[in-house]
Formats: sequence, C-alpha cells, structure tokens
Amino acid sequence: MVTKSTSPAKKTTRRKASAASSPSIDADFRRQLVAAEAYFRAERRGFAAGKEFDDWIAAEAAVDSRLRQTQVA
Repeated sequence: MVTKSTSPAKKTTRRKASAASSPSIDADFRRQLVAAEAYFRAERRGFAAGKEFDDWIAAEAAVDSRLRQTQVA
C-alpha cells in the first residue's frame, strides 16, 4: 500500500502586538509610564527588595492594557 507523504504545514508564529510597536505612542514615553507604574507598585509593597523585576513586568502589562483600551475607545 502506497500512501502519499505530505510535509507538515509550515508553522507561523504571530507576534503579539504591543503598545511599544504602535505608531501612536513613543517608545520612550511608554518606558516612562512603565517606570512610574513600577515605582508605585514597589511603593505599595513597601519597597521590599527582590521583587523589582516582577514590578516591572506587571507594570508593562498594566500600561499596555490601558493603552489598548484607549486605542479601542
């Protein structure tokens, strides 16, 4: 029995569009927004050491979410 061999379809990955790649906001301005948000998150937890990276990542998510909301509205 002969079966036709087909190669798997080429997988493509899509990059999630972020506010940083949006032409409506300057990358430096976004960085400033993220830095301010990260600072306020650190302030709320008493500036305890060891969570700076987590603060930054959470701040990026919060800022990007707000930016998407304003672009949709």
